[in-house]
Amino acid sequence: MSERKDIVLVVDDAPGTLGLLNDTLESAGYMVLIAQSAAAAMTIIERVTPDIVLMDAIMPGMDGFEACRRMKRNPTLFAVPIIFMTGLTESEDVVRGFDAGGIDYVTKPVSPDEVVARISAHLANARLTRSAHAALDAAGRSLLAVNRQGKLLWSTPQAAELLRAAHGETESDLAIPGWVPLPVGATPGNIPPAALADGGKVEFQHVGAIGPDEILMRLIASQPMREENLLREKLALTAREAEVLLWLCRGKANRDIADILLLSPRTVNKHLETIYSKLGVENRASATALAVRVIGGA
Repeated sequence: MSERKDIVLVVDDAPGTLGLLNDTLESAGYMVLIAQSAAAAMTIIERVTPDIVLMDAIMPGMDGFEACRRMKRNPTLFAVPIIFMTGLTESEDVVRGFDAGGIDYVTKPVSPDEVVARISAHLANARLTRSAHAALDAAGRSLLAVNRQGKLLWSTPQAAELLRAAHGETESDLAIPGWVPLPVGATPGNIPPAALADGGKVEFQHVGAIGPDEILMRLIASQPMREENLLREKLALTAREAEVLLWLCRGKANRDIADILLLSPRTVNKHLETIYSKLGVENRASATALAVRVIGGA
């Protein structure tokens, strides 16, 4: 069986450039898809996910910057490198490309050898990134990174699926619900869980900063209705007590539980006192351990 070829999508309105790049890249062993407009490129990516995109910056109609922004709003294209081809050399134009989501640029007229070298380097980096995300996914780690404005930078596949489910629709422009833009050095506050259509919830946990403008978040999916009923049945708790205990198991402080369940902190404390009494334990650690055993043994 032949090895799969990397797919390069080349987007340019100049037939001469398309022909040159098609011949060059096919000779280098790539499968080449061509589009003579940004709109045509958007149609192609609905059917095929390229491994890398070579994008002309200035085209009639939708330009390459806008096409890049739209592509980067699609979760399946998060890790796909986009290289701009441009005759623009002013620094603000280069910055526009990077702001739109591009990873590199080459100047026109293009040098075929330079294009092949840059594509090879960025594909190698993209493969490492995809492998890392796949490993995290296989380990059950649903992680994503956003910038301080909440723009999604990258996501593991499971996290992207959870985020789509949390939105309740199939939109591609994903974001963490309730995200508030952060000043430099600040950390995200408590983010309320997002409800899922099946009655479960997605919880958002801040992991840490992994760059000056890259914030790592962990997503945790739960099925509180099923787990609450299990706690009620096995531990003889009321519905509200089961809710409080469940969020205690998920590492939430009393004040956070109050915010999530729309209770006062005093009410949460009273529920916990009753829970400890019913379970025959003295503290939250023992209560959590018992509840985890009950849920895990389901």
